[in-house]
Amino acid sequence: MILLAVSASEGQTAVTTSVESAAMKKIVILISGRGSNLGALLAAARAEAWDTTLGIRVAAVISNRADAVGLQVAREFDVPTEIVSHLAFSDREGFDAALAGAVEAHQPFLVVLAGFMRVLTRSFVEHFAGRLLNVHPSLLPAFPGLATHRQALAAGVRVHGATVHFVSSEVDAGPIVAQGVVCLRPDDDEESLARRVLEVEHRLLPRCVAAIARGDVWLERDQVRARPGVAAQLALLAS
Repeated sequence: MILLAVSASEGQTAVTTSVESAAMKKIVILISGRGSNLGALLAAARAEAWDTTLGIRVAAVISNRADAVGLQVAREFDVPTEIVSHLAFSDREGFDAALAGAVEAHQPFLVVLAGFMRVLTRSFVEHFAGRLLNVHPSLLPAFPGLATHRQALAAGVRVHGATVHFVSSEVDAGPIVAQGVVCLRPDDDEESLARRVLEVEHRLLPRCVAAIARGDVWLERDQVRARPGVAAQLALLAS
């Protein structure tokens, strides 16, 4: 099931402006690869008519890779795409400055990292503080970084899953919005576990984005806050 948490990383810069109070108009999604979470978000936005029910729309999909399959996914949903290639810059700072400019041009209320495989600089994260959302394939703070399913299997844990969180300057850290839990099976391997966790990500991320857009969930002083009953609304059983 998915659990709503209200924890925050220690030492993170305080955010006093909540997403709830921001102008809820545009979302920018950052990708690097196949765009499966992007597709889930865009499908939910279309099926639930986010433009009319929530007053929001996905304004752009930006990739750091020109060959990212997710760019075609965006085009299939008639969402504008942009490429800001990290290969065109000699350092992370230059790339992140260009990326920040491309994102900020849309004046988004929310920036979603949906399989964006770049470590962002502190200046980028601080610029978009309170507006930067990520989905990670583990139950953070367990197993940050890559190869999370391999890590989970090696550790012998009984549950694994996915986390949607606001981004902090530390890698795969920041205030947690919600988590989707998958129980490990005796015959699980990396492939089977990854497949079931990805299914949870596809359900979890759109629900969290919609909850933030409605003002049901917001960030206040490094803490995730939620309206009464929202945790139950986000909860669902993983397969």
